[in-house]
Amino acid sequence: MNLADSAFLRACRRQPVPHTPVWYMRQAGRSLPEYLKVREGVPMLTACATPELIVEITMQPVRRYGVDAAIFFSDIVVPLKAIGIDLDIKPGVGPVVADPVRDAKDLDALRPLEPGDVPYVTEAVQALTGELGGTPLIGFAGAPFTLGSYLIEGGPSKNHDKTKAMMYGAPELWHALMERLSVIVLEHLRIQIAAGASAVQLFDSWVGAVAPDDYREFVLPHTRRILEGVQDVPRIHFGVGTGELLGVLGEAGADVVGVDWRVPLDEAARRVGPGRALQGNLDPAILLAPWDVVERKARDVLRRGRAAEGHVFNLGHGVLPSTDPHQLRRLTDLVHESGAA
Repeated sequence: MNLADSAFLRACRRQPVPHTPVWYMRQAGRSLPEYLKVREGVPMLTACATPELIVEITMQPVRRYGVDAAIFFSDIVVPLKAIGIDLDIKPGVGPVVADPVRDAKDLDALRPLEPGDVPYVTEAVQALTGELGGTPLIGFAGAPFTLGSYLIEGGPSKNHDKTKAMMYGAPELWHALMERLSVIVLEHLRIQIAAGASAVQLFDSWVGAVAPDDYREFVLPHTRRILEGVQDVPRIHFGVGTGELLGVLGEAGADVVGVDWRVPLDEAARRVGPGRALQGNLDPAILLAPWDVVERKARDVLRRGRAAEGHVFNLGHGVLPSTDPHQLRRLTDLVHESGAA
Protein backbone atom coordinates (compact mmCIF):
# COMPACT_ATOMS: atom_id res chain seq x y z
CA MET A 1 0.00 0.00 0.00
CA ASN A 2 1.15 3.52 -0.76
CA LEU A 3 1.83 5.45 2.45
CA ALA A 4 -0.24 8.42 1.27
CA ASP A 5 -3.26 6.10 1.03
CA SER A 6 -3.02 4.98 4.64
CA ALA A 7 -6.20 5.49 6.63
CA PHE A 8 -4.22 7.21 9.39
CA LEU A 9 -2.66 9.87 7.16
CA ARG A 10 -5.93 10.40 5.29
CA ALA A 11 -7.82 10.95 8.57
CA CYS A 12 -5.15 13.39 9.75
CA ARG A 13 -5.70 15.35 6.53
CA ARG A 14 -9.51 15.17 6.93
CA GLN A 15 -9.90 13.04 3.81
CA PRO A 16 -12.33 10.12 3.37
CA VAL A 17 -11.14 6.87 4.96
CA PRO A 18 -12.07 3.20 4.41
CA HIS A 19 -12.22 2.69 8.19
CA THR A 20 -11.49 4.71 11.30
CA PRO A 21 -7.72 4.44 11.86
CA VAL A 22 -6.44 3.50 15.29
CA TRP A 23 -3.19 3.53 17.23
CA TYR A 24 -2.50 3.84 20.95
CA MET A 25 -0.29 6.10 22.97
CA ARG A 26 2.21 3.88 24.83
CA GLN A 27 1.21 0.97 22.59
CA ALA A 28 4.89 -0.06 22.71
CA GLY A 29 5.53 -0.53 26.40
CA ARG A 30 4.99 -2.19 29.72
CA SER A 31 1.67 -3.85 28.84
CA LEU A 32 3.47 -6.15 26.37
CA PRO A 33 5.32 -9.25 27.63
CA GLU A 34 7.64 -9.09 24.60
CA TYR A 35 8.56 -5.53 25.58
CA LEU A 36 9.37 -6.53 29.16
CA LYS A 37 11.54 -9.33 27.82
CA VAL A 38 13.71 -7.16 25.55
CA ARG A 39 13.93 -4.35 28.13
CA GLU A 40 15.01 -6.64 30.96
CA GLY A 41 18.11 -5.15 32.57
CA VAL A 42 18.30 -2.31 30.01
CA PRO A 43 17.91 1.25 31.37
CA MET A 44 15.32 3.35 29.53
CA LEU A 45 17.74 5.91 28.12
CA THR A 46 20.05 3.11 26.93
CA ALA A 47 17.13 1.48 25.11
CA CYS A 48 16.26 4.86 23.54
CA ALA A 49 19.80 5.13 22.14
CA THR A 50 20.03 1.59 20.72
CA PRO A 51 18.67 1.40 17.15
CA GLU A 52 18.03 -2.37 17.21
CA LEU A 53 15.96 -2.05 20.39
CA ILE A 54 14.10 1.01 19.12
CA VAL A 55 13.12 -0.86 15.96
CA GLU A 56 12.06 -4.03 17.76
CA ILE A 57 9.99 -2.23 20.41
CA THR A 58 8.35 0.09 17.87
CA MET A 59 7.34 -2.90 15.73
CA GLN A 60 5.94 -5.05 18.56
CA PRO A 61 2.44 -3.49 18.75
CA VAL A 62 2.20 -3.25 14.97
CA ARG A 63 2.73 -7.00 14.73
CA ARG A 64 0.45 -7.83 17.65
CA TYR A 65 -2.47 -5.46 17.10
CA GLY A 66 -2.43 -4.48 13.43
CA VAL A 67 -2.70 -0.79 14.31
CA ASP A 68 -2.75 1.84 11.55
CA ALA A 69 0.40 3.65 12.70
CA ALA A 70 3.57 2.95 14.64
CA ILE A 71 4.99 5.48 17.07
CA PHE A 72 8.74 5.82 17.42
CA PHE A 73 9.95 4.28 20.68
CA SER A 74 11.76 6.95 22.65
CA ASP A 75 11.23 9.42 25.50
CA ILE A 76 10.61 13.16 25.49
CA VAL A 77 13.84 13.85 27.41
CA VAL A 78 16.08 12.13 24.83
CA PRO A 79 17.09 15.37 23.04
CA LEU A 80 17.92 16.99 26.39
CA LYS A 81 20.14 14.07 27.33
CA ALA A 82 21.73 14.22 23.86
CA ILE A 83 22.88 17.82 24.32
CA GLY A 84 24.50 17.00 27.65
CA ILE A 85 21.85 17.71 30.29
CA ASP A 86 22.58 15.59 33.36
CA LEU A 87 19.35 13.62 33.73
CA ASP A 88 18.14 10.08 34.17
CA ILE A 89 14.81 8.27 34.00
CA LYS A 90 14.32 6.58 37.36
CA PRO A 91 11.95 3.58 37.41
CA GLY A 92 8.71 4.44 39.18
CA VAL A 93 9.61 8.14 39.28
CA GLY A 94 10.31 9.47 35.78
CA PRO A 95 12.88 11.97 34.49
CA VAL A 96 15.11 13.43 37.21
CA VAL A 97 17.37 16.41 36.43
CA ALA A 98 20.58 16.83 38.45
CA ASP A 99 20.90 20.61 38.01
CA PRO A 100 17.50 22.28 37.69
CA VAL A 101 17.10 25.52 35.73
CA ARG A 102 16.68 28.37 38.20
CA ASP A 103 18.35 31.44 36.63
CA ALA A 104 19.66 32.83 33.34
CA LYS A 105 23.11 31.21 33.55
CA ASP A 106 21.45 27.79 33.70
CA LEU A 107 20.18 28.35 30.14
CA ASP A 108 23.74 28.06 28.80
CA ALA A 109 23.47 24.26 29.01
CA LEU A 110 20.59 24.29 26.50
CA ARG A 111 22.54 24.46 23.26
CA PRO A 112 20.83 23.70 19.92
CA LEU A 113 20.38 20.05 18.98
CA GLU A 114 22.25 18.78 15.91
CA PRO A 115 21.65 15.59 13.89
CA GLY A 116 25.04 14.29 15.02
CA ASP A 117 23.78 14.34 18.63
CA VAL A 118 21.17 11.67 17.90
CA PRO A 119 22.54 9.38 15.15
CA TYR A 120 20.60 6.48 16.68
CA VAL A 121 17.34 8.32 15.96
CA THR A 122 18.11 8.72 12.27
CA GLU A 123 19.33 5.12 11.98
CA ALA A 124 16.29 3.69 13.74
CA VAL A 125 13.76 5.78 11.79
CA GLN A 126 15.33 4.77 8.49
CA ALA A 127 15.29 1.10 9.49
CA LEU A 128 11.69 1.33 10.66
CA THR A 129 10.34 2.97 7.53
CA GLY A 130 11.86 0.13 5.53
CA GLU A 131 10.28 -2.49 7.76
CA LEU A 132 6.88 -0.80 8.15
CA GLY A 133 6.18 -0.50 4.43
CA GLY A 134 2.74 1.06 4.06
CA THR A 135 2.25 1.64 7.80
CA PRO A 136 3.09 5.24 8.78
CA LEU A 137 5.65 6.00 11.48
CA ILE A 138 4.83 8.80 13.92
CA GLY A 139 7.79 10.75 15.23
CA PHE A 140 7.36 12.76 18.41
CA ALA A 141 8.79 15.25 20.85
CA GLY A 142 7.89 16.81 24.16
CA ALA A 143 6.60 20.39 24.04
CA PRO A 144 8.52 23.23 25.72
CA PHE A 145 6.14 23.66 28.68
CA THR A 146 6.41 20.02 29.72
CA LEU A 147 10.16 19.81 29.14
CA GLY A 148 10.57 23.13 30.91
CA SER A 149 8.65 21.84 33.91
CA TYR A 150 10.99 18.85 34.26
CA LEU A 151 14.01 21.15 33.99
CA ILE A 152 12.72 23.70 36.50
CA GLU A 153 11.26 21.27 39.03
CA GLY A 154 14.13 18.79 38.71
CA GLY A 155 11.67 15.98 38.05
CA PRO A 156 7.94 15.19 37.92
CA SER A 157 5.72 17.61 39.83
CA LYS A 158 2.13 17.45 40.96
CA ASN A 159 1.52 21.20 41.18
CA HIS A 160 4.28 22.63 38.93
CA ASP A 161 4.77 25.30 41.59
CA LYS A 162 8.37 26.22 40.73
CA THR A 163 7.44 26.23 37.03
CA LYS A 164 4.56 28.62 37.56
CA ALA A 165 6.63 30.76 39.92
CA MET A 166 9.11 31.35 37.09
CA MET A 167 6.37 31.81 34.50
CA TYR A 168 4.59 34.48 36.54
CA GLY A 169 7.50 35.95 38.49
CA ALA A 170 10.31 35.93 35.92
CA PRO A 171 8.59 36.10 32.52
CA GLU A 172 11.74 37.14 30.63
CA LEU A 173 13.62 34.12 31.95
CA TRP A 174 10.59 31.93 31.20
CA HIS A 175 10.35 33.02 27.58
CA ALA A 176 14.11 32.66 27.14
CA LEU A 177 13.87 29.08 28.39
CA MET A 178 10.88 28.35 26.14
CA GLU A 179 12.74 29.76 23.12
CA ARG A 180 15.78 27.54 23.76
CA LEU A 181 13.56 24.50 24.13
CA SER A 182 11.55 25.38 21.01
CA VAL A 183 14.74 25.33 18.91
CA ILE A 184 15.71 21.92 20.34
CA VAL A 185 12.22 20.41 19.92
CA LEU A 186 11.77 21.66 16.36
CA GLU A 187 15.12 20.26 15.30
CA HIS A 188 14.33 16.92 16.96
CA LEU A 189 11.11 16.68 14.93
CA ARG A 190 12.86 17.71 11.73
CA ILE A 191 15.52 15.03 12.23
CA GLN A 192 12.81 12.36 12.51
CA ILE A 193 10.96 13.69 9.45
CA ALA A 194 14.16 13.86 7.39
CA ALA A 195 14.82 10.21 8.24
CA GLY A 196 11.34 9.17 7.07
CA ALA A 197 8.68 9.78 9.77
CA SER A 198 5.26 10.24 8.13
CA ALA A 199 3.68 12.34 10.92
CA VAL A 200 4.70 13.87 14.24
CA GLN A 201 3.05 14.27 17.62
CA LEU A 202 3.92 17.05 20.03
CA PHE A 203 3.26 15.89 23.59
CA ASP A 204 2.51 18.63 26.12
CA SER A 205 1.68 16.25 28.93
CA TRP A 206 1.53 18.80 31.75
CA VAL A 207 0.12 21.89 30.03
CA GLY A 208 -3.35 21.18 31.43
CA ALA A 209 -2.03 22.84 34.60
CA VAL A 210 -2.22 26.22 32.85
CA ALA A 211 -5.29 28.45 32.46
CA PRO A 212 -6.32 29.48 28.91
CA ASP A 213 -5.19 33.12 29.23
CA ASP A 214 -1.82 32.03 30.61
CA TYR A 215 -1.48 29.47 27.82
CA ARG A 216 -1.95 32.22 25.27
CA GLU A 217 0.69 34.42 26.88
CA PHE A 218 3.32 31.96 28.05
CA VAL A 219 2.96 28.81 25.93
CA LEU A 220 1.15 29.39 22.64
CA PRO A 221 3.86 31.48 20.88
CA HIS A 222 6.44 28.75 21.41
CA THR A 223 4.17 25.85 20.48
CA ARG A 224 3.07 27.72 17.36
CA ARG A 225 6.70 28.31 16.35
CA ILE A 226 7.37 24.57 16.47
CA LEU A 227 4.23 23.50 14.63
CA GLU A 228 4.69 26.16 11.96
CA GLY A 229 8.25 24.92 11.49
CA VAL A 230 6.92 21.49 10.50
CA GLN A 231 4.95 21.82 7.28
CA ASP A 232 5.55 18.65 5.32
CA VAL A 233 3.79 15.99 7.44
CA PRO A 234 0.60 15.91 9.56
CA ARG A 235 1.09 17.41 13.01
CA ILE A 236 -0.72 16.11 16.11
CA HIS A 237 -0.81 18.08 19.36
CA PHE A 238 -1.79 16.38 22.61
CA GLY A 239 -1.96 17.26 26.28
CA VAL A 240 -3.59 15.81 29.38
CA GLY A 241 -6.29 17.71 31.25
CA THR A 242 -6.63 20.19 28.40
CA GLY A 243 -10.41 20.33 28.10
CA GLU A 244 -10.44 24.07 28.87
CA LEU A 245 -7.58 24.60 26.40
CA LEU A 246 -8.98 22.78 23.37
CA GLY A 247 -9.90 25.99 21.57
CA VAL A 248 -6.47 27.52 21.94
CA LEU A 249 -4.76 24.19 21.20
CA GLY A 250 -6.60 24.30 17.90
CA GLU A 251 -5.05 27.70 17.23
CA ALA A 252 -1.50 26.47 17.79
CA GLY A 253 -1.21 25.09 14.26
CA ALA A 254 -1.64 21.32 14.49
CA ASP A 255 -3.60 19.36 11.89
CA VAL A 256 -4.93 17.01 14.58
CA VAL A 257 -5.80 17.87 18.19
CA GLY A 258 -5.51 15.00 20.66
CA VAL A 259 -8.29 14.86 23.25
CA ASP A 260 -8.04 13.16 26.62
CA TRP A 261 -10.95 11.14 28.05
CA ARG A 262 -12.54 13.99 30.01
CA VAL A 263 -14.32 15.72 27.10
CA PRO A 264 -16.60 13.82 24.66
CA LEU A 265 -15.39 14.08 21.08
CA ASP A 266 -18.51 15.81 19.78
CA GLU A 267 -18.05 18.54 22.37
CA ALA A 268 -14.30 18.60 21.65
CA ALA A 269 -15.04 19.16 17.97
CA ARG A 270 -17.14 22.18 18.92
CA ARG A 271 -14.39 23.59 21.16
CA VAL A 272 -11.54 23.01 18.72
CA GLY A 273 -13.49 24.46 15.78
CA PRO A 274 -13.32 23.71 12.05
CA GLY A 275 -10.25 22.82 10.05
CA ARG A 276 -8.82 20.25 12.47
CA ALA A 277 -9.11 16.49 12.88
CA LEU A 278 -9.40 14.96 16.34
CA GLN A 279 -7.59 12.06 17.98
CA GLY A 280 -8.91 10.08 20.93
CA ASN A 281 -10.32 9.39 23.37
CA LEU A 282 -11.28 6.18 25.21
CA ASP A 283 -10.36 6.27 28.91
CA PRO A 284 -7.36 3.88 29.25
CA ALA A 285 -8.82 2.49 32.50
CA ILE A 286 -11.88 1.20 30.63
CA LEU A 287 -9.63 -1.46 29.10
CA LEU A 288 -9.39 -3.02 32.57
CA ALA A 289 -13.18 -3.61 32.57
CA PRO A 290 -15.01 -6.58 30.96
CA TRP A 291 -15.12 -6.61 27.15
CA ASP A 292 -18.81 -5.71 26.90
CA VAL A 293 -18.04 -2.43 28.71
CA VAL A 294 -15.05 -1.73 26.47
CA GLU A 295 -17.15 -2.37 23.37
CA ARG A 296 -19.99 -0.12 24.48
CA LYS A 297 -17.67 2.74 25.43
CA ALA A 298 -15.59 2.37 22.24
CA ARG A 299 -18.70 2.52 20.05
CA ASP A 300 -19.74 5.69 21.86
CA VAL A 301 -16.32 7.26 21.11
CA LEU A 302 -16.66 6.27 17.45
CA ARG A 303 -20.17 7.71 17.27
CA ARG A 304 -19.14 11.02 18.82
CA GLY A 305 -16.02 11.11 16.64
CA ARG A 306 -18.23 11.47 13.58
CA ALA A 307 -18.75 15.10 14.64
CA ALA A 308 -15.10 15.79 13.77
CA GLU A 309 -13.86 16.49 10.24
CA GLY A 310 -11.42 13.60 10.68
CA HIS A 311 -11.04 11.08 13.51
CA VAL A 312 -8.10 8.95 14.60
CA PHE A 313 -9.21 6.54 17.32
CA ASN A 314 -6.90 6.44 20.32
CA LEU A 315 -7.00 6.34 24.07
CA GLY A 316 -7.33 9.51 26.12
CA HIS A 317 -3.80 8.92 27.43
CA GLY A 318 -1.28 6.08 27.35
CA VAL A 319 -1.95 2.36 27.66
CA LEU A 320 -1.81 1.37 31.35
CA PRO A 321 0.87 -1.23 32.24
CA SER A 322 -1.77 -3.63 33.63
CA THR A 323 -3.76 -3.70 30.37
CA ASP A 324 -4.39 -7.12 28.84
CA PRO A 325 -2.96 -7.01 25.28
CA HIS A 326 -5.87 -9.18 24.15
CA GLN A 327 -8.26 -6.33 24.96
CA LEU A 328 -6.31 -3.99 22.68
CA ARG A 329 -6.34 -6.55 19.88
CA ARG A 330 -10.11 -6.88 20.16
CA LEU A 331 -10.50 -3.10 20.35
CA THR A 332 -8.40 -2.60 17.22
CA ASP A 333 -10.54 -5.11 15.33
CA LEU A 334 -13.72 -3.47 16.58
CA VAL A 335 -12.60 -0.03 15.37
CA HIS A 336 -11.59 -1.40 11.98
CA GLU A 337 -14.87 -3.23 11.56
CA SER A 338 -16.94 -0.22 12.52
CA GLY A 339 -16.52 1.45 9.13
CA ALA A 340 -15.51 4.95 8.16
CA ALA A 341 -15.51 7.81 10.63
